[in-house]
Amino acid sequence: MSLPSAERQDARLTPDLASKFARIALGHVRREYPNKLDHVLESEADAEGPRALHPIFYGSFDWHSCVHGYWLLASLLRREPGVPEAQAIRDLFDEMLTPQKVAGELHYLQRPSARGFERPYGWAWLLKLQAELLAAPDHRWAAALRPLAEAFADRFRTFLPNAVYPIRTGVHSSTAFALALVRDYARAAGDTALLEQCRDKVTAWYLGDHGANAWEPSLDDFLSPTLMEAECLRRYLDADAFRAWFAAFLPKAAAGEPRTLFEPATVSDRSDGKIAHLDGLNFSRAWCWRSIAAVLPARDAARAPVEAAAARHLAASLPHVAGDYMGEHWLASFALLALTAGEAAD
Repeated sequence: MSLPSAERQDARLTPDLASKFARIALGHVRREYPNKLDHVLESEADAEGPRALHPIFYGSFDWHSCVHGYWLLASLLRREPGVPEAQAIRDLFDEMLTPQKVAGELHYLQRPSARGFERPYGWAWLLKLQAELLAAPDHRWAAALRPLAEAFADRFRTFLPNAVYPIRTGVHSSTAFALALVRDYARAAGDTALLEQCRDKVTAWYLGDHGANAWEPSLDDFLSPTLMEAECLRRYLDADAFRAWFAAFLPKAAAGEPRTLFEPATVSDRSDGKIAHLDGLNFSRAWCWRSIAAVLPARDAARAPVEAAAARHLAASLPHVAGDYMGEHWLASFALLALTAGEAAD
């Protein structure tokens, strides 16, 4: 499946690209193997396969990738309802997003050893999926998933008071990425208490940061620790407060510094699951840069370099969304985040 480059700064999702992404996701969300389980064995009886443990999210190589594969499909269905794959997406959701199967996913969370299951990355993606389903014209799927979403929202409510420090990584443990997505759920669900709890924690963690050195990327990164922090704060601060903070956080952005943030990562081996993360890094940087550029005034000297950096990152990895399963089972979700970044509703 050939995919285009994205050299233009205004590159956006097209019906053709939406169809290609939908075909990719439909091809893996019910592909059970290969599979990397996040599963603690309490006894021999727990030695079960993905489908037995997770009646909905057993595909896509791992649980969280399956969750955001469903998010990708739900988002594509809302944005491009005329794609040829639309009926296949509806049929999938009708079959899989049922109260009975949601109860099975909830049953897994009740295991004593599942307290930290998928924290915080998978938690956040499940809530992002629910936010997307709440935006759908038909709320049947959101109603079915609601008990699982509320369970993960409760986990955030319990976890955040204990999270004295942020987790400043470029991988799944990133607290900035997680709380950026939780904000979307809290707004969609009308959960003002969770929204305020997250805002208080985000500002406590990050508001005092300035002069970021941006020692990245690492070979394992699919998120930018530096830019993800900025994007998270952007979502919780008003525009004027964010612009003032950003000017101190990356004071040389107008000069394209730190250089490492403005140049795409080199992916040396896309068959290596960890090195393939760097395509995700390029997409997540493009997402963050485009979102940040959208709130910078046209006269801001940093805006043009930021927009150009976003375009370079997107162009570097968009042709590689499909091809090897190590990237194919998850990269389209991050490509969609980048392609739709900076929208008015964002």
